[in-house]
Amino acid sequence: MTAKAAKETASTRSSGPDGNGGHQAQPLYQQRGKEIQPYGTLTHMPLGLDDKARAASVTALNQVLADTMTLRDLYKKHHWQVAGHTFYQLHLLFDKHYKEQSELIDSIAERIQLLGGISLAMAPDVAETTRIPRPPRGREEVPVQISRLLEAHEIILKESRRFAREAADAGDDGTNDLLVSEVVRTNELQVWFLAEHLVDTPLVRADQDQAKPGAG
Repeated sequence: MTAKAAKETASTRSSGPDGNGGHQAQPLYQQRGKEIQPYGTLTHMPLGLDDKARAASVTALNQVLADTMTLRDLYKKHHWQVAGHTFYQLHLLFDKHYKEQSELIDSIAERIQLLGGISLAMAPDVAETTRIPRPPRGREEVPVQISRLLEAHEIILKESRRFAREAADAGDDGTNDLLVSEVVRTNELQVWFLAEHLVDTPLVRADQDQAKPGAG
């Protein structure tokens, strides 16, 4: 065999079937194709729910998903940028809440897929859908950070309670349970932990006028 023939044979082996009828381990990258399910459509799932109920729940859950993803990222922003004498405790608290919101996101997205829908996933799509106002890029004071978080929580709580009632009326008990047992209860608890940081109480010395016996 000539050197040229040997080179051609080696090239063929690297790109085609090998001598044993198999193929070389060549990754097939840069592939493109059509969507197998467009956003906004439903696949049939034998869940005992009609299409109208499933479609309504998917739409509602995608709204909660977009807002929850925004709240999650807002927590991470404040986790990085928090400053002041409460830095350490809020740095840890914000990250704890971030992780809890991340768990909610996975549960919500999986519920959407389970219902036969398509969940939002990418940041541009979330930004177009969320109802939570966008914060500035720069650092803000702690009371402002907490106020933004509380306002975001309230948006999610209001919509989640409404969507939960609508899901229950439509017979979608699974979506109702997710929204009430996980989304609402998690957000309510986080609101409590945040709101207590905005109570204006003395740090070291109590109000002497209030401490006097008989003061009223």
